[in-house]
Amino acid sequence: MRVAELVGRTLARLGAGPVFGVVGSGNLRVTNALRAHGVRFVATRHEAGAATMADACARMSGRVAVATTHQGCGLSNAVTGIGEAAKSRTPMLVLAADTAGSAVLSNFRIDQDALVRAVGAVPERVHSADTAVADTVRAYRTALQQRRTVVLNLPLDVQELDAPETDAPETDLPGADLPGADRLGADPPGVAPVVVAPASPIRPDPDAVTALAGMLARARRPVFVAGRGAREAAAPLRALAESTGALLATSAVAHGLFHDEPWSLGISGGFATPLAAELISDADLVVGWGCALNMWTMRHGRLINPAATVVQVDVEQAALGAHRPVHLGVLGDAGQTAADALAALRGHQGDAAGRAGAGEEGVAGEHRATGYRTPEIAGRIAAEGRWNQVAHTDLSTETAIDPRTLTARLDELLPADRLVAVDSGNFMGYPSAYLGVPDEFGFCFTQAFQSVGLGLATAIGAAVARPDRLTVAALGDGGFHMGVAELDTAVRLRLPMVVVVYNDAAYGAEVHHFVEDDLGTVKFPDTDIASVGRGFGCAGLTVRTLADLEEVGDWLAGPRDKPLVIDAKIADDGGSWWLAEAFRGH
Repeated sequence: MRVAELVGRTLARLGAGPVFGVVGSGNLRVTNALRAHGVRFVATRHEAGAATMADACARMSGRVAVATTHQGCGLSNAVTGIGEAAKSRTPMLVLAADTAGSAVLSNFRIDQDALVRAVGAVPERVHSADTAVADTVRAYRTALQQRRTVVLNLPLDVQELDAPETDAPETDLPGADLPGADRLGADPPGVAPVVVAPASPIRPDPDAVTALAGMLARARRPVFVAGRGAREAAAPLRALAESTGALLATSAVAHGLFHDEPWSLGISGGFATPLAAELISDADLVVGWGCALNMWTMRHGRLINPAATVVQVDVEQAALGAHRPVHLGVLGDAGQTAADALAALRGHQGDAAGRAGAGEEGVAGEHRATGYRTPEIAGRIAAEGRWNQVAHTDLSTETAIDPRTLTARLDELLPADRLVAVDSGNFMGYPSAYLGVPDEFGFCFTQAFQSVGLGLATAIGAAVARPDRLTVAALGDGGFHMGVAELDTAVRLRLPMVVVVYNDAAYGAEVHHFVEDDLGTVKFPDTDIASVGRGFGCAGLTVRTLADLEEVGDWLAGPRDKPLVIDAKIADDGGSWWLAEAFRGH
């Protein structure tokens, strides 16, 4: 056994995977070792697609997914996807071949550590045959426990070294003796697991919990905004919100967390409904749970009333108050903090009950406040809480369909048990706002780097993670053309995927933003995207009117053994409602 094979076997024992990548001479041996030990490998058409697929798969599965690249240009091709994952704190591992230390004149030679650091990922390295297992486990542990994107460099000369004759027993491997040690995923056939413990939830300081409980007890119109860091905290947040009368909202990346909650306002920020924006901006207490409270989620601060108290809960000290001043920053896990705050409220019910007009009620040991949860608010949320319920002037013509009309109808046609992945562009608010999702694993939003072109690969990675759901890829025509090579991957995998392309034959955001300039650089001849899809082996459908969408039902009723590409010729919306807001940040 050589070091490359030992690395692959160790990752298989750790439960890493699936693996996405483009295989070259530098990463062939480690990829084959992973496959030999039962880890699924998905061959992609480009390394950028591989990195983004691994990112999406990790987000939707809870496992440490893997991307693998050739040295030098293979890694540089993947950098945008790696940057997106790093900015999103996705627990992901990139296995990157690297040139040998002596190969100073190799055409592939670059400073891979520096490249990785430049986009916020963590560079690691297999240093020798004797340290190969420890190096690999260290990289995996960093990804899992610290929620980081780690690039494990595999120098070609080290890969070819003979591995030690005897492997360390499992009990001697790093992490095996940690309390509560566990691993993700099923053991590959015939491979004993290596155990690495997930990080324990950070419990907040009791004084901070007491301060938070006091603020909650005094609030009359509290709103909770849950972000990526609260995706596993739905139950304690619901319980605390019910106790304090808080309304619930999410950042875009946590969309779906409270989908069946009658007191949910949906997404906060640029995609917020008029009602959500009104109620959040009138709140007297805003608590961000694992949420940055950044310019996107808070509309550059305008969703926060100047008189409101602002609290932020996060596991990273540096995140507290990073985007705006907060009255209280709580260092702690969102779920643990919510549970502790509820316990504190119940323990001090007598003090809270003295608040005039608070509307507390309940039996001993409970804390229950009316807060924002009045019959009037309940009625308004039921009647106007979703964009689909907000009337709009239909801009459709005989040759182009209003994107709101299009998306609202797709929401009716497509199965509710779905997973929506959204690319970047002028169109992106429509699928984000109009397509309902069943839970926090129903929406995949690779937008931390704000790159156009990641949407199709995002959808494929998400579909691999959740084959039980219909995956919907929502793309603009610009992003479709950027990532089109991965349609081949979707066809090879026979994914039951719907690819909706909002086709305005332009980079729509730039058209509406640079309206005074020469638009010849951002407008393009119309492309028959349905035919492009058919050329790759997909089903293809051109949509100009609502009637054209009825053919979607035929595809849904069929075997769904290949993707459906919908070329939606959309009407000019004059710039989507969130676009001007978004460009304030540029």
